Amino acid sequence: MKRIILNLSLLILLMSACSGEKVVNMRDYGIVPDTKENLSSKMQEALVAIKQANEGKKVTLLFEDGRYDFHSEGAVQKEYYVSNHDQPNPKAIGLALEDWKDLTLDGAGADFIFHGRMLPLSLLRSENTVLKNFSIDFETPHIAQVEIVKSDAEGTILRTEPWVKARVGQNGHFENYDETWRNYPQAGIAFDHKTRHVLYQTSDLWCPTNETKQLDERTFHVPYWKDARLVPGTKVAMRTWDRPAPGIFLYMNKDTRLENVTVHYAEGMGLLAQICENITLEKFNVCLRGEDDPRYFTTQADATHFSACKGKIISCNGLYEGMMDDAINVHGTYLKIVKRLDDQTVVGRYMHPQAYGFYWGDKGDKVQFVRSNTMEVIGDENVIAEITPYDKETIQGAKEFKITFVNPLDAAISENEGFGIENLEWCPEVYFADNVIRNNRARGTLFSTPLKTVVERNVFDHTSGTAILLCGDCNGWFETGACRDVTIRENKFINSLTNLFQFTEAVISIYPEIPNLKDQVKYFHGGEGHPGVIIENNQFGTFDRPIVFAKSIDGLTFRGNKVVQNEDFPAFHSNKTRFRLLRAKNVVIENNEFSDGDASVSEE
Repeated sequence: MKRIILNLSLLILLMSACSGEKVVNMRDYGIVPDTKENLSSKMQEALVAIKQANEGKKVTLLFEDGRYDFHSEGAVQKEYYVSNHDQPNPKAIGLALEDWKDLTLDGAGADFIFHGRMLPLSLLRSENTVLKNFSIDFETPHIAQVEIVKSDAEGTILRTEPWVKARVGQNGHFENYDETWRNYPQAGIAFDHKTRHVLYQTSDLWCPTNETKQLDERTFHVPYWKDARLVPGTKVAMRTWDRPAPGIFLYMNKDTRLENVTVHYAEGMGLLAQICENITLEKFNVCLRGEDDPRYFTTQADATHFSACKGKIISCNGLYEGMMDDAINVHGTYLKIVKRLDDQTVVGRYMHPQAYGFYWGDKGDKVQFVRSNTMEVIGDENVIAEITPYDKETIQGAKEFKITFVNPLDAAISENEGFGIENLEWCPEVYFADNVIRNNRARGTLFSTPLKTVVERNVFDHTSGTAILLCGDCNGWFETGACRDVTIRENKFINSLTNLFQFTEAVISIYPEIPNLKDQVKYFHGGEGHPGVIIENNQFGTFDRPIVFAKSIDGLTFRGNKVVQNEDFPAFHSNKTRFRLLRAKNVVIENNEFSDGDASVSEE
């Protein structure tokens, strides 16, 4: 294999020389595989030197097949504020790529292994970048996987997997650790050891570990953790809720392509992109190391997450499995109005503790205003005349912005009632196709964008919760926005809803967070002049009843779909109808096939 890779590398060098592209062999800078050397400081020195020597040139960074080790000790430290993550700063970065143009990073099969608590790869303020042919993993994941030996009235006896470093901490709790960190997990996700599915009707486990006793090197008795559902052999990913950093961080880039890139583990998202234009994922995977991988989990949160991006997001031919949240989440971020300074000026605040400190908008951006209580647009669209940080001198780390608009604000908009500001410029089109999503916690996919979204030819296999969620929330996560044009077609759904998490009302849930639905006049999703949501020519294999839940939508079509009832699990969902509609208008359900004849609809 290495000879093939080497020959390929020589071919790349020859072709690039003919095209005027500069190919840099990373071996020339001491970046050599399979040495077990800590390459963190050497890598950053190499990147700085290469960038200085090739300023203005089209550059390929060419690695070799093999293992490369990076430790938090000696790594470059960067202050990054990452959407939907915790905000510890500074962060240790393995490969920090900033301010590049026409860059290709070709791993040629490289396996990048990280140690400690790190952000493996960052790409900031770059244009026309390709990242391809490498994988990301950690030597010691921060999630502790254990096997249940016994669980009864006397508590749980568990055995850690061989790679897990564990002990009883000074506080008497179960502790997993590495040289640079320690965790005290109190939650967990259970997996069936034969199928790797999230265990039926277990959802998020509460795992109290006080007064833990260590029986031998890998075996522990946890007396207060009692759960009869956890039969011997069950695998449990014991976890905290921490998400300090993603595997790959993209910020303020334009035209980025990731091809044949795999994240096997990250303590946060697999990939987090914010304020980027045009991202293509081709064979991007968040997955295990094949069928024989002893691990059952991948990432601590979403596989991929796109916050306030624009242009097009294309994600095709990927495998997403074992993650602790969605395969993909696409949304913007509402700022809450906390002060009305005059008729054209407000102070807007990032509200969620995991989303602040980064660019939100600029002069000339079009915005609209949403009443949080009913999630209705109020007043006319407006345009930003000026925006500056309000609580900081710079955007970096800011939570509040002073925003002046071109036109006067609606008289009702003030800090006395909840209102959010939505930036309409930073909304993407989405194409999500030919992917496999399986054996994960929570949901399959989540979309909150008003632009065209197509979800087609994907396989949703035991996603545990809802397979597809269309959301919108100006009260908790503050994630924009309404969906106007969504097509869901030719997908295959296999036994979603084996567990209940947030928004798990049906296989497909259209579920904006609306505290006061009864007083809502307008509709949140869809709307006159828009296609709304079209669900067509899909196959649903289900053991339970609910197929579609829809709230506050004008325009919903369900046609040409096939629903096959099975008995793989006992039905348990509180919703006993196929279609549950809350304030739904212009709904069409036609030409579908139900194996048991049940096409029941409830309207409220």
